[in-house]
Amino acid sequence: MASPPALDLSAITCTFVDRHNRAQRYTAVRDVTLAIAPGEFVSVVGPTGCGKSTLLNVGAGLLEPSSGCVRVFGEPLTGINRRAGYMFQSEALMPWRTALANVTAGLQFRGVPAEEARRQGEDWLRRVGLGGFGDRYPHQMSGGMRKRAALAQTLVLDPDIILMDEPFSALDIQTRQLMENEVLELWAAKRKAVLFITHDLDEAIAMSDRVVVLSAGPAAHPIGEFAIDLPRPRDVAEVRVLPRFIELHKAIWDVLREEVLKGYAQQKVAA
Repeated sequence: MASPPALDLSAITCTFVDRHNRAQRYTAVRDVTLAIAPGEFVSVVGPTGCGKSTLLNVGAGLLEPSSGCVRVFGEPLTGINRRAGYMFQSEALMPWRTALANVTAGLQFRGVPAEEARRQGEDWLRRVGLGGFGDRYPHQMSGGMRKRAALAQTLVLDPDIILMDEPFSALDIQTRQLMENEVLELWAAKRKAVLFITHDLDEAIAMSDRVVVLSAGPAAHPIGEFAIDLPRPRDVAEVRVLPRFIELHKAIWDVLREEVLKGYAQQKVAA
């Protein structure tokens, strides 16, 4: 029998009620079904406000859907997804802790002995290019260094599923491409399931096995799914000039363009 998906979102709907006016409701996503196989790298793209991060929070167990079911390796998810690591878009480092102390925090919370936690933390700092920087505090590190520390903080726990919410959006293009390649190299080593949220279509194609397109909200839902059949390993800068990359970009953008325009129009009305 085929192994179950690492993460299976089935018919997920998330409706939010205005706490000041309970008659006012907003449905972020409706009837979304998405499965990520073990070892698969899946990106979700869509207009701003289409519910991409909502789906990620559902997969993490941080948000209970209004309807639908979440399964993790075939088991219904109740509460926090303990088999997932979450790398947030915003800074998640604790400013009063050094890089090493930030990376080892999760291990300490799990009861790993201090010396072993330190060994694993230093090993992961080396893997992400921060060997020798463990004593730096977040304010002493560049944006790229902080992202590397956050990546080590997520991966040191050896999660079976990695959830990433636009983790590199605030970086300059050169640092961003370096980080993207580092993530691909680390992912290739252990082949964990990845659900990656991004606004950047180039990034989604360059990194993924599959790209899923969401419609504009409210009630966002998948409107396209594309297998990315580019050879691996990939360099995210070099792969962008391949004819197949350009073909895939055009095909996905043809589906995405109208939804982006819808989302932009809705934002103008709301403003």
